[in-house]
Amino acid sequence: MRLDGKVAFVTGGASGIGKAAVSQLVQAGAMVYLTDIDDAKGMAATAELQGAGEVKFLHLDVTSAQSVAAAVRAVEQDRRTLDILVNVAGWSKVERFADTTPELWQRLIDLNYTGTLRVTHAFLPQLTARPNRKIVHVASDAGRVGSGGEAVYSGAKGGVIAFTKALARETARYATNVNCVCPGPTDTPLLASIPEKQREALMRAIPFRRFGKPEEVAAAIVFFASSGSDYVTGQVLSVSGGLTMVD
Repeated sequence: MRLDGKVAFVTGGASGIGKAAVSQLVQAGAMVYLTDIDDAKGMAATAELQGAGEVKFLHLDVTSAQSVAAAVRAVEQDRRTLDILVNVAGWSKVERFADTTPELWQRLIDLNYTGTLRVTHAFLPQLTARPNRKIVHVASDAGRVGSGGEAVYSGAKGGVIAFTKALARETARYATNVNCVCPGPTDTPLLASIPEKQREALMRAIPFRRFGKPEEVAAAIVFFASSGSDYVTGQVLSVSGGLTMVD
C-alpha cells in the first residue's frame, strides 16, 4: 500500500498510536505533518522519523480554534493540500461517573470529540476538492461497548463513531472516504495511567491475552488511508485482539 506523493496530517502524532501512524505513513511514501500539543515530544518524534521520509512538526491544540486555523495556514503556506487526515489526539481519565465534575466532562468532550470535529471541519474543503481523499478517525472500543470508569470518554468516542458514519454519507458525492479505527486496550501512555488491577482485568478479558501494539492499530489506519479502501466508507474497524466482537 504505497502513498507516494500523498500529503497526510496526523493529530496526536508525538507518541503512542499517533506516532506509529506517522511512522507507517512516512514509510509508505507520504509526506506527513506530525502535529501535537507537546512541542518537545513532537519535535523529538519528528527528528527520529526524518530519516524514513519527509516529516514536518506543527504545534496543534485541537481544543483551540485559533491553533487549528494556524495549522491550516501553515499547510497552505507550504502550497500543499491534504490527501489524508488522521484524527488521533485524545485523552481519558479513569474515574467513576458519580465522582466526576462538569469541568472534567468538558475536557474529555473537547479533546475526544469536539477536537475531531474542529480539525475535520477546518480541512474539509481541501479533503473534498478532489476524489479519493481519506479521513480516518481514531475512536475507541469504549465508544462501541462502553468502558467502566470512562463513561464520558465512552460517550465522546461513540460520538466520533456516529460522526464518521454521518460525514461519510455527506462526502460520498466527492468520493472522499471517511472511516474509523477503534483500538482496544493498547500499550500506550494512556493505558499505563490506568490502575494495575484494571489493566490485569482487561488483559484477562482479551482472547489473545495481551494488549495491542500501536503499530497494529497504525496498520489499520494506513489501510483506510490507502487506495485499498477506495470502496470502503462509513466503516468502523476494531483492533482489539477479539475483546469486542460487534455486529
